[in-house]
Amino acid sequence: MMVQNPNIFSLVKGAAEGNTTLNAFDLALLNAGVGDTNLVRMSSIIPPNCELVDKIVLPKGALIPIAYAAINSTNPGEIISAAIGVGLPENEGEPGLIMEFEDTAPLSEVEAVVRQMVVDGYAYRNRKYREILTLGIEHKVEKAGAVFAAAVLWYK
Repeated sequence: MMVQNPNIFSLVKGAAEGNTTLNAFDLALLNAGVGDTNLVRMSSIIPPNCELVDKIVLPKGALIPIAYAAINSTNPGEIISAAIGVGLPENEGEPGLIMEFEDTAPLSEVEAVVRQMVVDGYAYRNRKYREILTLGIEHKVEKAGAVFAAAVLWYK
């Protein structure tokens, strides 16, 4: 069986409260637009020439390649944040890089860490990036909260 490389990607995020952390995570996935799919967590590479799009309409029940950051908590008042960072290569024939980070910290701190992770990842590869994109979400826990940020890869 031959596996096709994805050629589009999108960044998504969601946060939610639930009766349990699993319910909160499920609702955060729904809020991010990926809740009715089967997520296949992948390592953090965007195929060469993959195009960023605003939104991807995903078939329900499909196996979706995705890199994501997620965290949940049952500590009322706690701040939880998740962010995704994407480094777009200077040379479009090279792969892009995705980094994920989550923590019990404000979003500004989490996004700063994930951005530096992208910078470091390109340095390790001795490649240059043309742009770094970040997307994240912060949530103050009431009962059982979850946050989720992801890079979704798909096909056009």
